Amino acid sequence: MIPSLPYETIRAALAAQPLFEAKTWQLSPEAWPLTREQVAQLGQIGAACLEFHQTLETLYLRSVAGKNLLRNKPLVAPWVAEYLDRGKPAGLVQHARDSRMRGVFSPVLRPDLLLTDHGFALTELDSVPGGIGLTAFLNRLYDDDGIVGHGDQMIEGFYQSLAALLPRNRTPLIALLVSDEASTYRPEMQWLARELQKQGRRVFCLRPEDVFPLGGALFFDIEGTPEKIDIIYRFFELFDLGNIRTAPYFLEAWGNGEVVIAPPMRHFQEEKLALALFHHHLLQDYWAENLSGRSLKLLRQLVPTSWVMDPTPLPPGAVLDGPRVGGRALADWSQLAQASQKERDLIIKISGFHETAWGARSVVLGSDCSREEWQAGIEQALRLAPTNLHVLQEYQKPRRVKHPVYRPTTPDDPTSVALTKEEGRLRLCPYFFIFGGEARLAGALATFCPPDKKIIHGMQDAVLLPCRMTD
Repeated sequence: MIPSLPYETIRAALAAQPLFEAKTWQLSPEAWPLTREQVAQLGQIGAACLEFHQTLETLYLRSVAGKNLLRNKPLVAPWVAEYLDRGKPAGLVQHARDSRMRGVFSPVLRPDLLLTDHGFALTELDSVPGGIGLTAFLNRLYDDDGIVGHGDQMIEGFYQSLAALLPRNRTPLIALLVSDEASTYRPEMQWLARELQKQGRRVFCLRPEDVFPLGGALFFDIEGTPEKIDIIYRFFELFDLGNIRTAPYFLEAWGNGEVVIAPPMRHFQEEKLALALFHHHLLQDYWAENLSGRSLKLLRQLVPTSWVMDPTPLPPGAVLDGPRVGGRALADWSQLAQASQKERDLIIKISGFHETAWGARSVVLGSDCSREEWQAGIEQALRLAPTNLHVLQEYQKPRRVKHPVYRPTTPDDPTSVALTKEEGRLRLCPYFFIFGGEARLAGALATFCPPDKKIIHGMQDAVLLPCRMTD
């Protein structure tokens, strides 16, 4: 029998400990059920995502160096690095290429999975994800042995993945730096830091402005005493670096070997167009040669076909590697505006390094907007291409599923609710922490949206839930 939580219990817990700034969502008595097979597949997905990041690093660095990508055939692709470096500050690119960064990856990976009629679809792979504290909190709240990451696996996994970045005989001082741009997530990071402090761990949630340089290292004040920071967990996107006054000190201290920065400031690991490179017809032999057979097969099943919207003019007679419109291949991305609504089951989104690159703010779903909005989305993608490339991705429609939801019955009385079984669509976000060379599943956050919401993300109408394994 699946455990059921009373409405007042959930409401009181969230009221006592806000996890997001100025955000609310709907509530449900039950964690989201996953079958044993689905949980097992999540483990395989985590391993494949880590292997993908490792293989992407090799692709990028060999592209930068102009080296051949294949063992027994010629394939040089300098355009890969040009795509991934486009619009990035020279100092950031130089930092990402530093030889000391080789083999350095984010300590946490979170794929965004949509539940479709054909199984999961992996639409994005986030290495600076929100929701870590929220998922840990919900795992506790809905706690039973079936919860994926039951107990404090999220909290412990987060800490261990960071602590593993230093030699084992050192107890690190970790600063969770949350920028103003990412302030929505500050409450959950503050909660994480407090929970780890209760365990005797030296973890503090700070603003970047709280950090100052001293003797080539980074410090912050604890009750008037400067304390040296060993590890920075940066909770901000790289486009935000220019807005952070103390950011130059991060790089200086890192260069001096005085601080570890996680996730590493490697822009190519945070671009959505990496998934489009996975589908690029010129790189198929590279992925087949460098990914394990198991990961290659799984990623081909999971990742929707995606393309980079590069408006570079083509020679006469050439066509784009892209979708077809009216049965014909495209010679120019602007021709995509002529697609019928049926042919517009496509999503346009900015690749990264931009304030609209997170929170679904740049997403245009062709089949869910007017022809004018679709054309405007295409024109915007082509206009920004010199500095910010966009990705075109086949839309994988989430299937309709049902789950119990508490709904208010009296607008002025928040305690008056009814429990209903509702239809909706699901996004699943499993969290994998990287240590010991493995991606370890520590929890999963389910976002259950009303069926009329085509683009699924955290919103006021959605239900946010932990997941539990069920028979």
